[in-house]
Formats: sequence, C-alpha cells, structure tokens
Amino acid sequence: MSYCSLRRRQPLVPTVLAGLLLAACAQPAPEAPRPPPGKSNAAMVEEIRAAGERDKSVISVHPLVDPGIVALQDAARQDERNGQYQAAAAKLDLALKRNPEAPDVMQDRAEVAIYLGDFQLAEKLAHQSWTLGSKQGPLCARNWQTIVELRLQAHDQAGAASASKWVGECREAGIQRL
Repeated sequence: MSYCSLRRRQPLVPTVLAGLLLAACAQPAPEAPRPPPGKSNAAMVEEIRAAGERDKSVISVHPLVDPGIVALQDAARQDERNGQYQAAAAKLDLALKRNPEAPDVMQDRAEVAIYLGDFQLAEKLAHQSWTLGSKQGPLCARNWQTIVELRLQAHDQAGAASASKWVGECREAGIQRL
C-alpha cells in the first residue's frame, strides 16, 4: 500500500467514527421503570372508612351538631353514592362555612377530595380535622389512615409507616376489670 492510498483512507476513519457516535446519541434512552399504579381513589376511601370502623376505642366523641350541617352531610353522602363528587364537595364546603371547625365535616370533605384527586387538599383537611378533633376514636383513625393512603400514593413509604403508627395511637383501650 502506498502512502497516497493510506492517506486517502485516513479521513474515512474519523468520519465513520463520528457517524457512529452521533447514531448512538440519537437512540432513545431506555425508559425508567414506572412505579406500579396505586390504589384507586375509591379504594383509598374504603380503607380510610374501614380504619374508622375497626377502631374499637372506649372513647368515641360525638359533639353536639347543628341539624343543618347534618342535613348537608347526609345530602353529600347521597351525592357521593351517586358518583356526584363535585356536588358532595359543594355541600360539605357549605357545611364548613357554617362551622369551620367541625372535624367530622373536614374529614368527610377530605375523603371527597380524594375521590376528586385533590390529594393535597385531602391531606391538609385530614391534618386539620385531627388537630381540632379528640385525637382518639374512629375519627382519629380515619384522619391518620387518610395520611397513610396519601403517603402511599406519593410513594413515601417512611411517611406511610409513620402515619400507620398514629392510626394505632387513636385506639383507647378500656380498663381491665377483674
């Protein structure tokens, strides 16, 4: 091979290498694995309500209620059963305007917020409900189970585990009598 023929082939090598490098860059990167889909919004609300039903505390606080607020809560539950979550939210918002410190109404509204996919509002309302509530009994368990479900939805295992411990703290055991 002569020097001239070798000289003609050298420019091809860098050109081919440059082309291969550019082709490698143009390939799409492998897609990162997606986390498994979480529970449906309805399944989260079922878990929250089940936590309240499972709570067997000796203390279950039922504050005096305004019949107008109870009527709004009942109508909101009916809307919820019919899948009319916006209407249910509007009724509960009206109840909260009448009594902005009603922890049970706040928790009901948090659960409707979950149906609507407004997880940030749901968590805020559950915290407020717990702060204003008795911190024991079924409402407390629903408050903390709401946090558990929302932390799981956000893939925050540590937050969910911490909130899960608080669900257990809502239970007030009775006195052992001999």
